[in-house]
Amino acid sequence: MHEEKEVKPYIPAEKEMPELTVTAVVLGIILAVIFGGANAYLGLRVGMTVSASIPAAVVSMGIIRVILKRDSILENNMVQTIGSAGESVAAGAIFTLPALFMWAAEEGSEAPSFFEIAVIVLTGGVIGVLFMIPLRSALIVKEHGVLPYPEGKACAEVLMAGEEGGGKAGTVFGGLGLSAVYKFVADGLKVFPSEVDFEIESYKGAGIGMDVLPALLGVGYICGPKVSSYLLAGGGVAWFVLMPLIVLFGGDTILYPAEHSVKQLFLEGGTWAIWENYIRYIGAGAVAAGGIISLIKSLPLIIRTFREAVKNYGRKEKGETNRLTQDLPMTVVFGGILLMALMMWLIPVIPVTLPSAILIIVFGFFFATVSARMVGLVGSSNNPVSGMAIATLLLSTLLLKASGKTGMAGMAAAITIGSVICIIAALAGDTSQDLKTGYLLGATPKKQQIGELFGILAAALATGGVLYLLNAAWGYGSAELPAPQATLMKMVVEGVMEGNLPWMLVFAGVFLAIVVEILQIPVLPFAVGLYLPIHLSTPMMVGGAIRWYFERRKGISEKEQKEGMERGILYSSGLIAGEGIVGILLAVFAIIPLKQGTVGDVLDISDKIDFGNWGGLILFALFSLTLCAAIRGRRKTK
Repeated sequence: MHEEKEVKPYIPAEKEMPELTVTAVVLGIILAVIFGGANAYLGLRVGMTVSASIPAAVVSMGIIRVILKRDSILENNMVQTIGSAGESVAAGAIFTLPALFMWAAEEGSEAPSFFEIAVIVLTGGVIGVLFMIPLRSALIVKEHGVLPYPEGKACAEVLMAGEEGGGKAGTVFGGLGLSAVYKFVADGLKVFPSEVDFEIESYKGAGIGMDVLPALLGVGYICGPKVSSYLLAGGGVAWFVLMPLIVLFGGDTILYPAEHSVKQLFLEGGTWAIWENYIRYIGAGAVAAGGIISLIKSLPLIIRTFREAVKNYGRKEKGETNRLTQDLPMTVVFGGILLMALMMWLIPVIPVTLPSAILIIVFGFFFATVSARMVGLVGSSNNPVSGMAIATLLLSTLLLKASGKTGMAGMAAAITIGSVICIIAALAGDTSQDLKTGYLLGATPKKQQIGELFGILAAALATGGVLYLLNAAWGYGSAELPAPQATLMKMVVEGVMEGNLPWMLVFAGVFLAIVVEILQIPVLPFAVGLYLPIHLSTPMMVGGAIRWYFERRKGISEKEQKEGMERGILYSSGLIAGEGIVGILLAVFAIIPLKQGTVGDVLDISDKIDFGNWGGLILFALFSLTLCAAIRGRRKTK
């Protein structure tokens, strides 16, 4: 007996409600573009993205129920389904595609065209959604009691509490507005530095600092204290153990890949020079090992899911056929996948051959299955998309090199294959969460699947525009946009294709990750913390610590505790969106020319007012209090 027979959806099958409406599609597309752009900016700064399903659901309730006075929970669900697709498309794209821009800058060649970026994103997104259609019955329905899909369930609960939508939407918009003002003052007017940095003179090679930005505070709160502490632990090992040891023992030795001695590097560039030349490669090895370890540990689950999916492929669900069991037909699934494969092969701007297109389809289905099950078990935040991308890049680069396709053409093809598969995995995870929400609410799967495709189309166009804009403003790999994940993917492809990776450093990271796994510490967050500058882990730890404190408060009811935590998540989502939107706005200002430079140059008043490092820390501490205030909420008077 399967548990799905006992599930009573919030809206029964026989009840018809507005769902895939023009209002839902338009509002969903707007949110897909906004959250997609904000998440792209966040991911290019810190290498992490966050789920947009709940904030999209809350904003949709605030607009549809409160402003437009319409009352359909399924219409609200459709808005968040379309809106969250933009965030997932951005997550898959920014992990890989900036590598193409970085190569173009190095080679002095043309950057990939807007059309090329949009088509790569579109094909990956569409394939990701289509792969989830045959998996829905096996994962969402038949394993309802086994796979909790935490974000999907939480989103359903938020939508079912729809009468509170206006107040909750206010929390999101409050965070968005305050974050936008703070970001504009920090990085627009440059009244204080958005990154503070301190070197420890008595402990040479060690350093500490913080990106005093609201989005990182929000990410830390959403991830929670455990994940934040693992990230900080990785950063601590890099900045307080490995870097001082390199400076201590390096001396006058020239260690590859640096061209100068360790002593000279440290004298001229400080801790950042040591991090850039050595720690990045150790971190890359740890991240690659962490991703592969997480895949290996998931193999039994992967095989089981794959077997179930093949067995149920194309079968109808048992019981009465009604709107709750309607998926897009298999002819659309097969036809759509074939069309996407042909587009990748035949469109000249995409450097993919027919065998590569087939490889993408085979690997894509495998990783879509992995992704959909992983997010069902542990949530979208722990979906090892980067690990899947690294595994794909290693294999595809080796195959391309063996087939004689080497040099820049081979590397571009490898990144394109990795990009499409990365987007497939990200979309499969997001779509599975959305379908779980719909399953609990009583949405029509077929309409949700069509809604996802609308969101992908809008997000593909928006992502291409955002990637172009940010590259034109600052360039990837710069201080403003380090693009850590894409830089890692670029290093992996170059290392395999050209054989120029500093393998000693990479393997040091690999074995460090293995030791961490033996200690039963989650490898991926630790490895990401090791790979990223500690300046990104510290503000996230502040957000995680705030959540830790409020989760352990005494003297309040369980209901008040739950409501406070939810307010914190909604406010944090607003912080991320606000910073992302202003970040994109500042990118626009950075490329608008004036007589005195650009609009961005004119806005800079740091020569008149500059609070310095300590001022930045104090302002960040004060801003953190707004998160505490949002969690507490308004005290109800008796």
